[in-house]
Amino acid sequence: MVNSVSNEGGSVSVRFQSVVGILLMLLSLGIILAMDKILELAFLAAAIKFPSAIFGMFCVFSILMILDSLVPSAATSLMNFFEPGNMFIQRWFPVFYVPVLVVLPLSVKDIPLASGVKICFIIVVGWLATLSVAGCSAIAVRKIVKTEMIAAEPMPKPSPFSKFEVWTWTGIFLVSFISALLYPTALGTNARTCLPFLLAVTVLGYMVGSRLPSDIKMAFHPIICCALSADLAALAFGYLSKSGVDAILGYYLTKVSSNPGAGDILMGFLGSVIISFAFSMFKQRKLVKRHATEIFSSVIISTVFSLYSTALIGRLVGLEPALTVSILPRCITVALALSIVSFFEGANPSLTAAAVVLSGLVGANFVQTVLDKLRLNDPIARGIATASSAHGLGTAALSAKEPEALPFCAIAYALTGIFGSLICSVPAVRQSLLLIVG
Repeated sequence: MVNSVSNEGGSVSVRFQSVVGILLMLLSLGIILAMDKILELAFLAAAIKFPSAIFGMFCVFSILMILDSLVPSAATSLMNFFEPGNMFIQRWFPVFYVPVLVVLPLSVKDIPLASGVKICFIIVVGWLATLSVAGCSAIAVRKIVKTEMIAAEPMPKPSPFSKFEVWTWTGIFLVSFISALLYPTALGTNARTCLPFLLAVTVLGYMVGSRLPSDIKMAFHPIICCALSADLAALAFGYLSKSGVDAILGYYLTKVSSNPGAGDILMGFLGSVIISFAFSMFKQRKLVKRHATEIFSSVIISTVFSLYSTALIGRLVGLEPALTVSILPRCITVALALSIVSFFEGANPSLTAAAVVLSGLVGANFVQTVLDKLRLNDPIARGIATASSAHGLGTAALSAKEPEALPFCAIAYALTGIFGSLICSVPAVRQSLLLIVG
């Protein structure tokens, strides 16, 4: 009798804790989302082109650092409060980078085959070279300044996806796919018709990819599985509904707030993801302070190398100057890459976005293997090398398996974009790049 009462009391307590945990997760996540949207609206109102989320990330990190120096308990309480929301983001954030990968076929379909082969060659070779330069320069600077490497703070890993979650999302996908096929809206197939099944198959693809054996994931990252699942679903629906795959992919990422697609919903979390990087950076603040010289130095070296090596390889392989200029910021996040190419007359923004995505795709799939081959073993060098060469997609891929590298990915991710924008705003730098391009 006593045991049954105690067991019931224990189960009630567990359920209560679960409910409280979910509420805390929703509240902390909601605050991060609201922060992102407020900053985004403020930057739009002020006509500031710089990504508001990166500004927000540095603001949150600065606030935590100030609190830590003045009232350490307040910084700890703030970190604990936002931990549930951060764990949710960390569990899912690779998915939020996938939409640009899903619609990649639309961006590259008009590029001639010969030019496309040259661009792919530049991206693959350039990615490998930039990764090597960034990682090796971090190690070299560390040896010059004689900073001893200390162990990183342990970072919690999100829980793996269960079979129940996989089967649940499989059911959601099948029901929504068949419903969209049999019962289109009065206006026919559109973004709202496709949104449920495209969103479900994107989530499902990531779950399935995450559950693959480790040896398979080394060559077929969950991000790739996720994007491929969405593309195959779009292809199947386009064929069965006779709408065509291009139309369905167009519905995936509309970039129209009044008529969003599945990709627009997912990318709406991107700003929150970037802001949440501040908490990971704060957890590794001792390493960030200790290794600031090598972090900043290696990012500057790799950014300059990436821009000039891209221009040089483009010239050597005979790629058209306008196309070479368009892919110069291939290692910089899309928002800032588009801002950079706006400095160059005749650049193709669609190609810029495609080049950035392709660089991220290569990095997402091969970054761990190459880092291991180069014997870049510490989280600082691995994080800097990854983000400096493959921006957000590479960051998402590496940190999903090595969360201790996330803070350094986050710093390099932001600084590469900021520094790249700064140097390309200098007329002399732009002229020298154009001279190399020819």
